[in-house]
Amino acid sequence: MNKAEVLKEIIEQRRSIFPKDYSDTEISQEILDEILHSATLAPNHKRTKPWRFKTFRGEEKAKLALEMQSIYKSTQPETLFLEKKYNDIGFKINKADTVVSIVVNFSGMVPEWEEIAAVSMAVQNMYLTCTANNIGCYWSSPKIVDHLKESLIIEENQKCLGFLYMGNMD
Repeated sequence: MNKAEVLKEIIEQRRSIFPKDYSDTEISQEILDEILHSATLAPNHKRTKPWRFKTFRGEEKAKLALEMQSIYKSTQPETLFLEKKYNDIGFKINKADTVVSIVVNFSGMVPEWEEIAAVSMAVQNMYLTCTANNIGCYWSSPKIVDHLKESLIIEENQKCLGFLYMGNMD
């Protein structure tokens, strides 16, 4: 198969795959590094490299789950609180092997939409690299992320666009 055929096959196979379908096996550090490196190869105007990624694994990931559940519980009026949604927040994070926060850094050098587009292309590169390595992934952008500025160390000129959940597909 030539490069174009391989690329076409990977693009055709790319799908959002949810944590419920991930296996319990760990993504190797080598593959995780490859996935994150592919993100940095995305085109970006004026070389602003507007993506900021933070990887959550192990204990840090478990803390993220608890924090997000706590935020959900504290921001929902009692009449709208759903126990199932509360539990799903923790399940998705804990079932994923790795969770990556997706943050855009607005440089002020180019229009904000261009920075967001560059970050989106970086996430697409991660999706394609996950697909090539039989890693399931999906991008989620829950409203809760607006409350994570301190724990994600989000600066004034930055915005969290969500999380990329990843897990093996054994």
